[in-house]
Amino acid sequence: MSDWRSKATLNVLKKRAELLRQLRSFFFERDVLEVDTPLLCQHGVTDRHIENLSTRDSQNNLRYLQTSPEYAMKRLLAQYRHSIYQLSHVVRDDPVGRHHNPEFMMLEWYRVGLDDDQLIAEIDELLTLVADAPPLVKLTYQDAFLQHMRCDPLTSDGIQAIHQRLKEDERTQQWMADEDDENTILQVAFNFYIEPRLSYSQPTAITHFPASQAALAQIDSKDPRVARRFEIYWQGVELANGYFELTNAAEQSLRFELDIKAREIARLPYRRADNLLLAALEHGLPQCAGVAMGVDRLLMIVVNADAIDQVLPFSYQSA
Repeated sequence: MSDWRSKATLNVLKKRAELLRQLRSFFFERDVLEVDTPLLCQHGVTDRHIENLSTRDSQNNLRYLQTSPEYAMKRLLAQYRHSIYQLSHVVRDDPVGRHHNPEFMMLEWYRVGLDDDQLIAEIDELLTLVADAPPLVKLTYQDAFLQHMRCDPLTSDGIQAIHQRLKEDERTQQWMADEDDENTILQVAFNFYIEPRLSYSQPTAITHFPASQAALAQIDSKDPRVARRFEIYWQGVELANGYFELTNAAEQSLRFELDIKAREIARLPYRRADNLLLAALEHGLPQCAGVAMGVDRLLMIVVNADAIDQVLPFSYQSA
């Protein structure tokens, strides 16, 4: 007989409820408006490394389950120019793992008038409040590679050296031998050589990702080799991904085109550009910084859980 019960204890479910209450209080006190955007939308995501699940309605209209509420939230930002946040379930077609459930809860917020450094400081405050975190430390993407691999990820010679290390590593040599995409090389190296060496006890913000990994972040005006993008790591977990948000519609359109081409080369399903987001950017997105944080992963840290299914009412496999 199938086990119908939750793996989460009643105490963990109470902690989950308390965490949600704390998060809402945190933003209420800062006049950040809670919004609630649709899970099913007509556009998916063009990023080649993220996959939507999809469905069709009774009229055979294709709709994508959102991997993030970002595009819809930015439409609200363009219309009302007010700081907003959302606590919502999102869905990504990724394998089930210790830290990942295909359906999970995301906290996403956008702060009008703040830049990425100011948003990182606010994240530091939030983690201290809800998880009693020690002070957050910052490390640039370049410095992380120089410190842990003695290679510069912002130079061709450095990337070649990183690639060579991966081709010599028995964990990666077979499938990295013919890899020629620099961002894939860097991401694999980050996963194997950088992430495991980041501080376990202190939250770490990795900042200034390569411009080729800008996603929806602005390029740094002082150093065009890098983007104003950051990620937060703590206790061996990637907790959040944030940007000083791109506001230029033409640049966003170009990035969509590059994503679509990359998906075609990788023989992934076609995803058209989100024309509604582009129209919102044309109208004008205020200068702002935004971040998406995994709530379930944060709760894992709060209650010292070993796996994500211990903090979910029901996991993907038991729902």
